[in-house]
Amino acid sequence: MIAIMKLFLQFSVGLSLICLFPIRSNAQMPRSIDQEINCEIAIVGGGMAGVAASYEALKAGRTVCMTEITDWIGGQVSAQGTSALDEKPTQRSRLFFPRGYNELRKRILAQNEEKNPGACWVSLVCFMPKEGDEILRSMLQEAEKEGSGKLYFFPNTVAKSLSVEGSEIRSIRAIQHRPAPNAPPLNTYPLSQTITDSYTEQDSQLLSKKIIRLAPPKSGKWYVLDATETGELVALSDVPYRLGLDARSYRNPSSSSETDYAYCPQGYTYTFAMEATATPQPATPPDFYARYAQSYSFNDKRYAETPELVFTYRRIQSVDPKAGSRSVNPGDISMQNWNWGNDYAPGTNLDNYLLSREQLRSTGQLEDWTGGFRVSGLRGGEEQALGFFYWFHSGTTDAKQLPKKAFPNLRYLSGLDSPMGTVHGLSKYPYMREARRIIGRPAYGYPNGFLMDEVTVSRKNFGDRFYTENLDPETFRNLATSIAGLRTIDVIRGRIDPKAVKSRGRSHIYPDSVGIGNYPLDFHPCMVESPPEKPGNQERPGERQGADETFPFQIPLRAMIPQKIDNLIVTGKSIAMSHIAASAYRVHSIEWSAGAAAGTTAAFSLETGIAPFQLVENLPNPSPNLEKLQKRLNENSNPTAFPGTTILNTNWQNWK
Repeated sequence: MIAIMKLFLQFSVGLSLICLFPIRSNAQMPRSIDQEINCEIAIVGGGMAGVAASYEALKAGRTVCMTEITDWIGGQVSAQGTSALDEKPTQRSRLFFPRGYNELRKRILAQNEEKNPGACWVSLVCFMPKEGDEILRSMLQEAEKEGSGKLYFFPNTVAKSLSVEGSEIRSIRAIQHRPAPNAPPLNTYPLSQTITDSYTEQDSQLLSKKIIRLAPPKSGKWYVLDATETGELVALSDVPYRLGLDARSYRNPSSSSETDYAYCPQGYTYTFAMEATATPQPATPPDFYARYAQSYSFNDKRYAETPELVFTYRRIQSVDPKAGSRSVNPGDISMQNWNWGNDYAPGTNLDNYLLSREQLRSTGQLEDWTGGFRVSGLRGGEEQALGFFYWFHSGTTDAKQLPKKAFPNLRYLSGLDSPMGTVHGLSKYPYMREARRIIGRPAYGYPNGFLMDEVTVSRKNFGDRFYTENLDPETFRNLATSIAGLRTIDVIRGRIDPKAVKSRGRSHIYPDSVGIGNYPLDFHPCMVESPPEKPGNQERPGERQGADETFPFQIPLRAMIPQKIDNLIVTGKSIAMSHIAASAYRVHSIEWSAGAAAGTTAAFSLETGIAPFQLVENLPNPSPNLEKLQKRLNENSNPTAFPGTTILNTNWQNWK
């Protein structure tokens, strides 16, 4: 552990000084292309959505290029270390998931003797991150063979720039990196020390670069999918998008802001793994520990008194799979992803980790892309995570000066053979809960651009005092009208008091649905002051107002179609949705469903010559071609609706 701390101290000298700030490569001559690959579908981002899109496109017999910034595919289940599947009980009991997600889930369980390999209690499926990568690779190989498709996979690769002509992306310039001669292997240094280097074309002391051009085949027809964790192609193409908070309105009545505020996306997390030991282990506080001390709390007396509960919450390996939630045995391994622990949540324009459109312009990143991050925002998350381990191990009080039981029988796991596969022990990439989110094209009922919102999915009682007191009468009436369902006309005509309409009774039903999901509106709020670890800092007030259960919901095709660019399909966390809605759409199976829909849509459009926007441009009028796409998705066991979804069915209370 001491060696890990020394590694992080390199921020103050040498290479770290270079990597903290963007390097303007426009002062250097662009390198020549080392390799050109032609593909029918180019997918940037190899997380859950990207792999799902590849899986379906390969089964459809298409030539696919997929890039991934790390060397593991699967995002949340692998490189981001959140290898505990977030699922709702009813959907899980019926296994009503997309076919690829079900296959992944089945294989994880098959590799382990017990149904719950980690004996965790946050999920029924907790496992080692490397398993996620290995299983998904085998699934893509089988899909490639089964569908007679072709996959060109580029690990350790980032998209540097796009060539756009008119309304189409014509090529993608990418950089693949490998260790420079005599340099340590990849995954030695944390992301904050290498990310700017990864996006810079010239070779460095750490990295040798290969310049790759992705382009369509001779036919000129291809589709590009943004499946990145933060919406990189969305930013690079500069299509209309949102970031952070949406202004409070009848569509997002629980918003914590009266105006749009780009600097408060959900907090992100660097996960890590720790092993239970038979005897106490030494631990040294990192030099920066005191800076983050106010960030650490279990926020619950029972966890402070029994930290074994936190250890077992996301236990990913158990020597006794039948162990209970309080039973920890030497050799057990836990993954940590804790709200008031290793969450890092900057919330001002001085420290936001995802740069806004204006900040990207002012820093030159739209001309010289280096990932769209504030690098110091990544460094803060890395340091806080390391400090959290020490606090978990040795701390006896929390940020609120409440007593906590120390847990010294723990070993921090690091090294290339560790669960996270990194020398420093943190995940290869942070678990991102929110991204740049597109604003879809103007459509019927959405004159300013299509967007999914809080009221389309939430089970919240909107008749509560918060809404009657914080919304003006007109906004509240519009809210009641939007959730009244079959009683909408009665509200409009004044036959029903708007205050009598409390909730919708079901999620919004979309005629262009191409996927499904069910998860609570779950928040990891940003902090009010800068930096987030500032003593006395607090979460942004009101951010958790929107937290609630959701009805089983849908993913409409319109949420994946950006403005301006006709051959770009957006999936994963960057689909058209509000900040509040995004808090439910971000988990494993929902990302997979969005990715499967994107890959199927791209293959369908190549086959038929009908662009995705053409499938939905005349809604709400019937679209025979859209119906063909939906039929294909459903026949391939990628459901577009939950059983019993009709405008008449408002009985969803039993879906837990």
